[in-house]
Amino acid sequence: MPETELNPLRPGRPRSDAAESHAAIMDSVYELLQRMSVRDLTMEAVARRARVGKPTLYKWWPSKAALVMAMFQERFAGKAEAVGAGTAEQALRNKVRVLIQESNGLFGKVMAELIAEGQSEPSVLQELYDQHMSRRRAATIADVERGKASGEFLADTDSELLLDSIIGPIYFRLLLKFAPLTERYGEELVDQVLRGLRSKPAER
Repeated sequence: MPETELNPLRPGRPRSDAAESHAAIMDSVYELLQRMSVRDLTMEAVARRARVGKPTLYKWWPSKAALVMAMFQERFAGKAEAVGAGTAEQALRNKVRVLIQESNGLFGKVMAELIAEGQSEPSVLQELYDQHMSRRRAATIADVERGKASGEFLADTDSELLLDSIIGPIYFRLLLKFAPLTERYGEELVDQVLRGLRSKPAER
């Protein structure tokens, strides 16, 4: 079943045919990707499951990658950014926890497959970064900058390098699957990266 309700409407307001079709298409992509890869997914399969014509799909999305990305954005975007926390370190830990939880589900599967598709189609990687990763990255860098401004982190901390040092190993494990992605791993990773960067004792 979908994790979130798409296109919520006001009570009593009828859905338009376009909204109904859009919701059916997003549901179909979401459900099909739970049992097949992005590479194996076809526009024909989505159209058949959503009970729409292929021209409808191509009217809204120029390619399969664009369609998958649209579903990805509707179902997964914004979750990590919504995580609240008191301190910058708590914000980092919470976002790492959410990312690891997501990576062990459909989010992780689709993310890894989109990255794989992007090796032969660079535009997929660019869109993935522009539409999804860059937003999370900017929000997390803002957390680090907030920590520097408050004196929580050392003033000369490189925010982007700190973030890369945390996120890089998570994606390394996601893509190569040589070791499990666990909450404990995330906590230990943040501990290791922040060692020497704190200007005061850590708060959890």
